[in-house]
Amino acid sequence: MDKKRLRDLKVILINHSCFLHWIYYNKTYLYKTYYRICKISKYTISLIPFENDYLFRKWGINSIFISNFMPYEYKNITPSDLSSNIILMIGRANDKIKRFELGIRAMKHIISEVSQSELKLISNLYNIDYLLKLINELNLNNFVKFLGYTSNPSIYYKNASIHLFPTLVEAFPNVLSETKIYGIPNILVGLDYVACSHGGTVIIYDDSPFSLAKVTIEILKNKNYKEKLGKEARNSMKKFRNYLILKKWVKIILSVYNGEDYFQILKNEDKRMTEENAKKLIINQLNLLKQRNIKYINITLNDILNFTFMENLK
Repeated sequence: MDKKRLRDLKVILINHSCFLHWIYYNKTYLYKTYYRICKISKYTISLIPFENDYLFRKWGINSIFISNFMPYEYKNITPSDLSSNIILMIGRANDKIKRFELGIRAMKHIISEVSQSELKLISNLYNIDYLLKLINELNLNNFVKFLGYTSNPSIYYKNASIHLFPTLVEAFPNVLSETKIYGIPNILVGLDYVACSHGGTVIIYDDSPFSLAKVTIEILKNKNYKEKLGKEARNSMKKFRNYLILKKWVKIILSVYNGEDYFQILKNEDKRMTEENAKKLIINQLNLLKQRNIKYINITLNDILNFTFMENLK
């Protein structure tokens, strides 16, 4: 490709992470590199409403919000009958950010109230020795099972009753949208800012296994409550239909083709969350971060909004 054509090339940058990822993963140096690239990009896609609508504007990043495509077509799915006491956790178990350990520890309390319950862990089995050891130490071998990786976890959604999702940070998690499309109630720990976090979910702000177990037990022992959450979970996913997401992508691509002004017009058509709501979500996450890591105890909302501060965060 010659230099002129390279200069004329238009690139859409898709941001698949939350700014909190790099704090929890101890990779804060990426604010100097990754987000610098976002700042000079004319066309950025964000998956997180409060970042797109508020934080990125403060940082000088020009972005449009769009959700991920749904892994399953809503109308083609038969929801879970919620008939079992099966609890699911899905993801990379060897990634400590996903906190499979918290779900396993919660099971020690859950089985004391719901003895027929079972936690099924859908994950690859690489580097999970510490979790297997924990299961053994807690005498949970009959109640917690690693099922290995599968590209089609829906085979486990047919009668599952709960999905535990205690991950520290996400952008637009497919596993959350998948389980909700199947009408499975979700329990989240602090994860109140992702686009599909509400509807058929219970969000707690306590990292203790006991708190996670308490909510799980309440759902498992109350059939009406469980079914209510399941219906709410599924209904909340109607707005994420793939044809609507595709339609928006077409608009985005055409706006980029026509130039920056058209991208800006499309961006301004989106309904934004209020500054008050965006600040509330950031403050919630900031309080959780301080509880989880004391070295961030003095960070304020104004610090988060100051890109220069974030660039130099250690």
